[in-house]
Amino acid sequence: MSLLHRARRLAAFFLGTGLLAAAHAASPAAAPPGIDTMARALEAVVGVQVTAAEGARSAETLGRQRNGSGVVIGPDGLILTIGYLLLEADAIQVTTHDNRIIPARPVGYDLATGFGLLRTLLPLRGVQPVMLGSAAGAAPRAPLVAATGGEDGGIALTRLVANRPFSGYWEYHIESALFTSPPLRNHSGAALFNPRGELLGIGSLFVGDTADDRSGQPGNMFVPVDLLKPVLAEMQQTGSTQASRRPWLGVSSAERGGRVYVVRVNREGPASEAGLAPGDVVLAVDGEQVGTLEAFYKRLWARNDPEAEVRLTVQQGSQVRQLTIKGVDRMKTLRKPSGI
Repeated sequence: MSLLHRARRLAAFFLGTGLLAAAHAASPAAAPPGIDTMARALEAVVGVQVTAAEGARSAETLGRQRNGSGVVIGPDGLILTIGYLLLEADAIQVTTHDNRIIPARPVGYDLATGFGLLRTLLPLRGVQPVMLGSAAGAAPRAPLVAATGGEDGGIALTRLVANRPFSGYWEYHIESALFTSPPLRNHSGAALFNPRGELLGIGSLFVGDTADDRSGQPGNMFVPVDLLKPVLAEMQQTGSTQASRRPWLGVSSAERGGRVYVVRVNREGPASEAGLAPGDVVLAVDGEQVGTLEAFYKRLWARNDPEAEVRLTVQQGSQVRQLTIKGVDRMKTLRKPSGI
């Protein structure tokens, strides 16, 4: 089935269920989309295949062979995806909606938001870049379209469950994240569109609980493109952002009952060298008590020098200890692909 035919079926479903009318009512200033508008947006979704460099540290958790999606956002073949796909990439290729395979190179990675940029080495003829929308006005339960590229690419209907801050176990926090359900399994770099064919977010994670009420509703977390707009030019010019230059300790953590627990320690990271271990509880950073991942990270990042010393108060078994850890600029620990 051609992409245009699938897009027509999708648009027909929207029309038949009244979802397009509901979307138009929620934003009356915008004209209802045409079928071809949505089809063009879906044609901009590509598959992304990455081979990480030999000996890449990120291969331990992400593997050397990575498959995901991306979406064309620039007329020069600029593609937006989720950044972890591109970490320490040695070779990248994209697969278009009409099964063309085109080599690409990395352009930028923003540690702060998690976005990654790449650009094709050959022109993407016949593919129009998508329009960047905004999730700021999207209402809960709003109908959305999730799309993936590549050989296993597809289109799925989903709904917005929540738009709220998100803290990841891997030293990551954003003030706004989109949670959708039902879940999309091949979520990495997937494109999230509103019914007008505007890009709202890029797929990052599968999550077991999308709602605030802990009802156990599974779904996905998408990084909203609202976070991309202020840093897009900087990412293209420098390959990163100033916000990405912040202390990294090399820990995976979880919050439970108002406490921050260390789950995993990177064996080559500064936390391991300082004596932090799985099972430890982080009580304070520089003498300031922390009880959530958000508080932990924000206190950790509240310094201009990414290689500054950090004082942690930790509980190790029955003992409370003070550990001094020299932070590391995470970007310097990764093998830098050619092009960035």
